[in-house]
This record gives sequence, structure tokens and C-alpha cells, in this order.
Amino acid sequence: MPKGNRDKLSRALDDAQLRHTSEVTISHYDRTAEDFRASTLDHDVGQNYRALLEAIAADPPFSILDLGCGPGRDLRHFRSLGHDAVGLDGSKEFVAMARAISGCEVLHQDFLAMDLPENRFDGVFANASLFHVPSRELPRVLLELSRTLRPGGVLFCSNPRGNNEEGFSGERYGCFFDLDTWRNFVTTAGFLELQHYFRPPGLPRHQQPWLATVWRKG
Repeated sequence: MPKGNRDKLSRALDDAQLRHTSEVTISHYDRTAEDFRASTLDHDVGQNYRALLEAIAADPPFSILDLGCGPGRDLRHFRSLGHDAVGLDGSKEFVAMARAISGCEVLHQDFLAMDLPENRFDGVFANASLFHVPSRELPRVLLELSRTLRPGGVLFCSNPRGNNEEGFSGERYGCFFDLDTWRNFVTTAGFLELQHYFRPPGLPRHQQPWLATVWRKG
């Protein structure tokens, strides 16, 4: 990620700037939806699927929210296993793709303006999505995810890690947390950490840009 347009987390955004981060990021995904689908279709995220599903204590089939479902690859996988999977994405292009490929319900909602039912899901799968939420709004968004989880429900997150920079990288807004900062956000929202790991597996740490974490609703 280029460093020239990223700042430390002390940066404060006003309401207009928050809307701008979301609008620009979503517009980018709308314009590049087909290229994104093609480039990510064959990514192996089986480790992440297992981390979520093995942590859920309920009896299957599970009710799963795929937060930032993109073109629907992961949504289709969860449905193929017999789970009740629901997608959510801010990009209208991704929503259409995900509905077509998975046959699942897909909510067209901005992460900064979600309307989620309470106590609905056994698990939330947030694979490469929550890092787009500005740090100012992240505590509120995490509380919303806690409310939509059933008691003891599980939150899985995978985000690109960094040294707590925040800002635009090209046309996408992102936060690049280290483990301690991310852990502080999620535990403050009342979640209990189950495990964390770095991806891709089997590589030296400096070649593992992704931080995956698994949490239980407290």
C-alpha cells in the first residue's frame, strides 16, 4: 500500500468525510466488479471457512451473515454446505452477482448505515471487509454485529494488517491495524477472542499480510 495518502489513527473524520470514504470505495467496487470477481474467484480461503464454522457452538445448519460478500464466492460455499447464508454488500454490482451465483438473500447496505435484525445469526463472516470501516465508526459497527449475533455467536474477521495507518489507497479507504489495536477495538465491543492467525499459511511473517481473528459474543 502506498504510504503517501495514509495517516495514523488519530485522524478524525467529520460526517461529510465519512460519507465520502464510503461513496468512493463503493463506486470503485462497482466499476471494477467483474475484474474483482475474476481475480478472487479461485482464492483459497478454506482456512477461514473452517475457523468460523468450527467455532460455532450451535447445531447445524448455521445462520451466517457474509458481511461484504462481494461477488458471492463465500456465500455460495456456505450454502453448498447446507447453511442458511445471507450476504450483505454496499456495491450494487456485487449484490447482483452474489444473488445470481448463490441464490441467497443479499442485502444492499452500506457498512456505515446497516439495518440488521437482532439475535439473527450464529456467525458473521467478515472476510476482507471490515478494514474499510473508518476507525471513528468501527466501535459502533462492531456493536451492531454483536447485536445481530445470537448469544454465543461467532465473528470471524480477516483484514490486511499494518502499523495503524488509515486513509485512501487509490480509490479504496482502509484501516491497517496491528494485532493489539484490532484486539482493543473488538474486545471493547464485548467480544471474547478465540484465536488469531496470519495468512497465507506456511510463510514467514513478513510475507503474511493478512490478520485473521475469531471472536465469540460475550
